[in-house]
Amino acid sequence: MIQHIVMWKFREGTQAQAEEFLTGLAALEGKIDCIRAMSVRRSAVEGSAYDAVLIAQFDSLADVERYKNDPRHLAVAAICKEIRTERCAIDVEK
Repeated sequence: MIQHIVMWKFREGTQAQAEEFLTGLAALEGKIDCIRAMSVRRSAVEGSAYDAVLIAQFDSLADVERYKNDPRHLAVAAICKEIRTERCAIDVEK
């Protein structure tokens, strides 16, 4: 099992776009069959180093790549690319 963890910091004044991105990302669960589980959350602490996090589970690194290249994910990710100032990601075995 692979956990795919991604965190983002969004530009000031992009709250509406950030909400659209996070809602769209969460909606991918159940649509992209290689996603085993997914959690999309905002930081509970204002002023945190990152504004939001994705924790998703996949059977394999190949499934992570399938997810990342799925056109539905790419469409949602395009929103994020326009509003993020920072992004970090890691894939770990669970």
